[in-house]
Amino acid sequence: MAALLQQLENGVLTLTLNRPERKNALNAEMLEMLLAALQKAALDPAVRCVVLTGAEGSFCVGGDVKGFAAGGGAGGGLPMDQRAAGLRNSMESSRLLHEMPKPTIAAIEGAAAGAGLSMAMACDFRIAGATAKITTAFAKVGLSGDFGGTYFLSQLVGPAKARELYMLSPVLSGEQAQQMGIVSRAVPDADVQKEAGALARQLADGPTVTYGLIKRNFMAAEAGTLKAAFDAEALHHSLASATEDHKEASKAFVEKRKPAFKGR
Repeated sequence: MAALLQQLENGVLTLTLNRPERKNALNAEMLEMLLAALQKAALDPAVRCVVLTGAEGSFCVGGDVKGFAAGGGAGGGLPMDQRAAGLRNSMESSRLLHEMPKPTIAAIEGAAAGAGLSMAMACDFRIAGATAKITTAFAKVGLSGDFGGTYFLSQLVGPAKARELYMLSPVLSGEQAQQMGIVSRAVPDADVQKEAGALARQLADGPTVTYGLIKRNFMAAEAGTLKAAFDAEALHHSLASATEDHKEASKAFVEKRKPAFKGR
């Protein structure tokens, strides 16, 4: 059974973490497959939106703690430099979810914990079940956190609240996570995939080149200077104005019809 399932349909690539017997805990095989899939998706013009989800009602509980215990810890007995290098390479999945020039969505059913939550927060949108269990989890197993979670959570809720959520590691419901701004929407548990699918369809049918430029603006803003944000906005707005999608949208506005975006 493959640790990652992939389905591309009408521009929407759905990546399903597939170790349901471990609530989709991350292992080496899954991480390798996920990174390869995201690297390909970032460059594939047929992919206009990416949905990350988990099999059989659970998103991802993070690292495989049972595997850690059997192997003597999260590093698996490797020398420290090899541990860090291997982990850093796997963490590129979060960077790609955050930076690839197309929209990314996490569809969260059940638990999203540890690195699973980190990857969900790396996405542009998070659709969670109302009773989903959202938690940083790292401190409870004696770990400090990976896959960009400290960065993404600080961006979403501010550094003070992020520190609290990391050190105390409360378990939040999907509704509580929405109230705090950690997830975009909390919906009835049975509707997570339907809502995420509808959002993915809307985004995939939209001006995807422009979405990529918008993401680059936010990355410049996250870098921290007003000048960098202004420079990025000026460049990317000019690039967007030269796209066929912009011309089509302008024409459709005048003609009072829905634009037909082509992603170019």
